[in-house]
Amino acid sequence: MPLELYLDLHSQPCRSVFLFAQINKIPFEFKAVDLSAGEQYGEEFGKVSIIRKVPVLKDGDFILTESIAILQYLAAKHRTPDHWYPADLQKRARVDEFLSWQHTNIRTHGSKVFWFRGVVPAVTGAPVSKEKMDAAVEDLNASLKTFEDKFLQSRPFIIGDKISLADLVAIVEIMQPVGTGLDVFQGRPVLSAWRDRVKKELGVEVFDEAHKVIMNVDTLPQTFEKKGLPEF
Repeated sequence: MPLELYLDLHSQPCRSVFLFAQINKIPFEFKAVDLSAGEQYGEEFGKVSIIRKVPVLKDGDFILTESIAILQYLAAKHRTPDHWYPADLQKRARVDEFLSWQHTNIRTHGSKVFWFRGVVPAVTGAPVSKEKMDAAVEDLNASLKTFEDKFLQSRPFIIGDKISLADLVAIVEIMQPVGTGLDVFQGRPVLSAWRDRVKKELGVEVFDEAHKVIMNVDTLPQTFEKKGLPEF
């Protein structure tokens, strides 16, 4: 049976899995799960994953959740080029270091900005208070500064001259607030140059395809339920 990936490209982790499979030419069947319509809570998806979050990988009878685990599984099973998840112990540790850090930093703060600027107004018809918005953007800016100063420094990519899973996960997270019209790259030449290198390595066409659904927040579905909203 072909590999199945359950995805909604509004989700950053889903985009990382989608992009990784696409650029490494890993055959898969795209199983769309519409988070805005609550399809993750439906009976059919519940048979696939009781966690009810995407992405989910189904490889025959084997089902795997959590995007980082899925990326690592795909890299190992399909023997993708070493730079993605290096065999070298210290380079791999650098990838793991970023992947461990990003969950409560860039992901948390970028998602909150996306939520406040895009999803909440679509659901409630009212903007988030300036105080909350300013605090969320301040937290995101602090994470982006740490990303530049600690993880990127003067290197082309996080682990050096080659792109890795760390860069892939970083770019999809950083692009999330961009979809609301907040240009986080403005005034950040180091971050902007890194983004351009990552897009070139991934392929501009497939990168744009993956991000098309979030690049205009006005196109977000208006069917979110106020109770049980999906977490981006």
